[in-house]
Amino acid sequence: MAWDFSTEPEFQKKLDWMKDFVRTEIFPLETLDLDWDQLRTAIAPLQEEVKANDLWAAHLDPELGGQGYGQVKLGLMQEILGASPYGPLVFGCQAPDSGNAEILAAYGTDEQKRRWLDPLLAGEYYSSFALTEPDNAGADPTNLTTTAVRDGDQWVINGHKWFISNAATADFMIVVAVTDPDAERHRRTTQFIIPIDAPGLEVVRDIGSIENPRPRPYTYGSHCEVLLRDVRVDDSAVLGGRGDGFLVAQKRLGPGRIHHCMRWIGQASRAFDMMCERATYRYAHGSVLADKQTIRNFIADSAAEIQALRLMTLHAAWRIDEEGTAAARKDIALIKFFGAKILHDVIDRAVQVHGSLGYSADLPLESMYRAARAARLYDGPDEVHRDSVARQYLKAYNRPADDRPSEHIPTRREAARRRFADLLAEQP
Repeated sequence: MAWDFSTEPEFQKKLDWMKDFVRTEIFPLETLDLDWDQLRTAIAPLQEEVKANDLWAAHLDPELGGQGYGQVKLGLMQEILGASPYGPLVFGCQAPDSGNAEILAAYGTDEQKRRWLDPLLAGEYYSSFALTEPDNAGADPTNLTTTAVRDGDQWVINGHKWFISNAATADFMIVVAVTDPDAERHRRTTQFIIPIDAPGLEVVRDIGSIENPRPRPYTYGSHCEVLLRDVRVDDSAVLGGRGDGFLVAQKRLGPGRIHHCMRWIGQASRAFDMMCERATYRYAHGSVLADKQTIRNFIADSAAEIQALRLMTLHAAWRIDEEGTAAARKDIALIKFFGAKILHDVIDRAVQVHGSLGYSADLPLESMYRAARAARLYDGPDEVHRDSVARQYLKAYNRPADDRPSEHIPTRREAARRRFADLLAEQP
């Protein structure tokens, strides 16, 4: 039986290089108010360094320009990259582009790969994924109302999407639309690749949110409202087959949730470092905070929770590598809602330890705190994942005979007396 927590020395060197690179080269970019063009200019030389170190787009197979590392190694990498919102972008594995690259690689035609995937992998194009709608619960994508209707040799797409990440800076968009409304609920939709400048496609606005109440137009990390009015495409825009929209989407969700959770560990670890540092010098009521039992409890609880999430997430990644995404479904759902809670709780404690400084914008904690709230909604709300986990666990249990608990002591005692009757008869 193998039970190994070690990392190969050569890969550990890469992780060490990444950690130093993110802190020294990427962290400083967070302090600047850069628009999309300025940010692309700033990160271009950093991306070249990443490529030179064979770490670019590591989520993909080698034939697509990636490294073929598998989910465990990717998880260890994403923990480091997730410490900064720009980390994944510099390493070519940012959402939603990473997920879009995976489905283009798996389901795209040769022409689609040449036109969309190749420039996406090269960092020349950026993309968005249009699934969520304002009038339909995002937790149930089988209720979509955006339609694609056949008209001769074309599809005519109409619909209203929102919270479409990076639509403001994308070169193309993958849109999920209903093509077969009378089909079985998981076979109703199809995915279409649409250029961002297609007639009828309008990026209406960057939506203000808890994370960014007044978004600056044309910046990385936007969440946009999108209208599609009689957008026309031909069959060359169909990604996968007709009716495969739900199936294609599943390709990007499992690994994507792993990466979310590992990036959250990076964010939580950064908040943890700030909390511990604060405890060493902040003086209150006769001693530094490090001498206060409550602060020590904060630190101990945070350390335990981060480690628990790290091990759970790496175990889920290991199951994907060994058995496939379907086999890891329960593990993925488990870390999704647990990770969101840990992210929030650790950052919240760090803000508390810093007091007014943590609440101010002089530290990254306040923006981290606001961004963390979305973790409970990304890729499905916590409640959906909790329900999924519970249902999967319950499959292993059956209703007991006569509704009598299997651990019912009087019943077990009678069975034990019958089994050990001879022994009991020998007792004085």
